[in-house]
Amino acid sequence: MRDDVIVTSLAHCAASGSSWTPSSEHQHIRYNPLRDEWILVSAHRMKRPWKGQVEKLTEVNIARHDPTNPLCPGATRANGEVNPEYESTYVFDNDFPSLQPDAPDPGLSEHPLFQAKAARGVCKVMCFHPHSDITLPLMSIPEIRAVIDKWAELMIELGSTYQWVQIFENKGAMMGCSNPHPHCQVWASTYLPNEPRIANQTQRDHYISHGLPMLVEYAKLESQKKERIVVENEDWLVVVPYWAMWPFQTLLLPRRHILRLQDLSDKERDSLASIMKRLLTKYDNLFEVSFPYSMGWHGAPTGQSLFDDNCHWQLHAHYYPPLLRSATIRKFMVGYELLAQAQRDLTPEQAAERLRNIPDVHYKLKQNQPE
Repeated sequence: MRDDVIVTSLAHCAASGSSWTPSSEHQHIRYNPLRDEWILVSAHRMKRPWKGQVEKLTEVNIARHDPTNPLCPGATRANGEVNPEYESTYVFDNDFPSLQPDAPDPGLSEHPLFQAKAARGVCKVMCFHPHSDITLPLMSIPEIRAVIDKWAELMIELGSTYQWVQIFENKGAMMGCSNPHPHCQVWASTYLPNEPRIANQTQRDHYISHGLPMLVEYAKLESQKKERIVVENEDWLVVVPYWAMWPFQTLLLPRRHILRLQDLSDKERDSLASIMKRLLTKYDNLFEVSFPYSMGWHGAPTGQSLFDDNCHWQLHAHYYPPLLRSATIRKFMVGYELLAQAQRDLTPEQAAERLRNIPDVHYKLKQNQPE
């Protein structure tokens, strides 16, 4: 790892007076090196009046335990199986999996424009907590640490066979979550899906050209600039990435070079639990609502790739929240975004500053504190 390259680059930028940050008053495009694509930033659009769709607030008092909810302890699921009376995390095979281990091969394609290949894998559901009304930011740090440990266990278990293990959480009805019980999904596949396939190539290209992992270099540069940092501690850094597409998108990065979740030390797992709680509390506090998002972990491929040189990879997590102006106004990725390129309505620096300045005490807990 060539820290001298990073230091030299930083010194050059400081000497040249380069700010790296375009004006927030004028539209411009920014490059996303992970996806090899450009994003249009049009911060002045936040001044326009909103006459579009306004979402209904879906936050209601969720029952702590609902015997009819298939994710609750002791409940009966669609396949007739009964959940144990679990007291921490609980993992089970998805009753409606998108990937199955014994899927047949579709056979040879009749033409290069009509290609198909076998897609095999497994899908699991992981409940974070036995209580339906306790989301991650409301969980204790030891409880979040138990989630992280289970993630690492699943990475080892499924990664021994499958080339890619995707841990992801869809939180909130706005992000397509059909069950309010705190949970995530884990899909493992025999092939590398599109997003990690692209990230694998861009990170490899950067490593070949610069001699160090892209996101290791990026984390050190962001630590130096401090313009887009939301929260940080000794082991982790959360930023609104320079190339962020969603309004309050964040990127969670370790400070040292780590390939996969299972490679984290005990100390790094504890500090990860702490920084996750801080970030997700800020999210909820932004509009005082259980903040919707899709998140997921990306690390070096597994399965047959466990024996490859993956030093170009750096473990990281993406958080993609859709809310833009309030708890009821979201960002839509339509029209120009679908047909031309992604576009955002406030700069990453503005988003980071808003999140950074939000209290770390959850608004629900603050309401319960005596005056």
